[in-house]
Amino acid sequence: MRIFSGIRPTGELHIGNYLGAIRQWLELQEKNECLFCIVDLHAITTPFSPDRLQQNIIKLATAYLATGLNPEKSIIFVQSQIKEHAELAWLLGSFTPLGELRRMTQFKEKTKRHPEHVNAGLLNYPLLMAADILLYQTEAVPVGKDQQQHVELTRQIARNFNKKFGEVFKIPKVLLSEGQKIMSLQNPRKKMSKTDDPRGCIDLFEEPAEIQKKVMAAVTDPGKKIKYQPERQPGISNLLTIYSLFSGKSIKFLEKKFENKGYEAFKKSLIKVLIDALEPFRKKQKELSSREVYVREILQQGRKRAEVIAQSTITEVKKKMGLIL
Repeated sequence: MRIFSGIRPTGELHIGNYLGAIRQWLELQEKNECLFCIVDLHAITTPFSPDRLQQNIIKLATAYLATGLNPEKSIIFVQSQIKEHAELAWLLGSFTPLGELRRMTQFKEKTKRHPEHVNAGLLNYPLLMAADILLYQTEAVPVGKDQQQHVELTRQIARNFNKKFGEVFKIPKVLLSEGQKIMSLQNPRKKMSKTDDPRGCIDLFEEPAEIQKKVMAAVTDPGKKIKYQPERQPGISNLLTIYSLFSGKSIKFLEKKFENKGYEAFKKSLIKVLIDALEPFRKKQKELSSREVYVREILQQGRKRAEVIAQSTITEVKKKMGLIL
């Protein structure tokens, strides 16, 4: 299958990003034709620093490579370097009802949470995401539940285009991430996010001393039972999830292993698991950080490969819409 996915370059990746997206990408690239994008056009729909944007793009490209994405198996590129993304988004917007965009849950949530940052880009975000996916004749899109609605809209847009103008787009299916949502270490009822509270977030390339500090300070629950009960014990349940996903041990196994041992012993063991699991990523990231020219070359090669597919699709779209002969 042809797979497309991407992450916004807004700063350091954390373990939630890895468990929720990149780990699945690593499996997908082994048997599929994958395109993994740095979606910088999406990043500018919320407040950003122009000076830091390029740094964040290179940081994210480095993170992709450091965690194991292979440029020989996957196409890795920057969204804004392919002009057809923005062009197709405009064309799709010309026949997508405004009401479809307004009903998107993420748009409603973001406008409610940050009314001072509401812009047309935020409203049209799903159109750009649809363009990202459809431009490459994508067959499957790995996403978390929070993005599922956008992919469903993409499917509807593709069907509408094919019916209105003639068959061009494949109808992509949703590949829901199997990993569970990782919550903040400081507020285990909220998703892990660096912008909300850096203390509750473990970066993918975090130094061992910081991992130890953050895990030991992680919020737990009244009592001492190591039990997976997300509603009653969200703190320890979140830590159990992290431990399980990084160690490969089942939560049931961990509950039994730490029965009657208390939170301190559990946290110390989790710290070792995290440090050991993230060490190869840290080493590779440090090596790649001194090879920026190499990283930029990978992105340039990816751009050329992605451009071939994008140009072919946009030409066909424009022909169907009567924009070119």
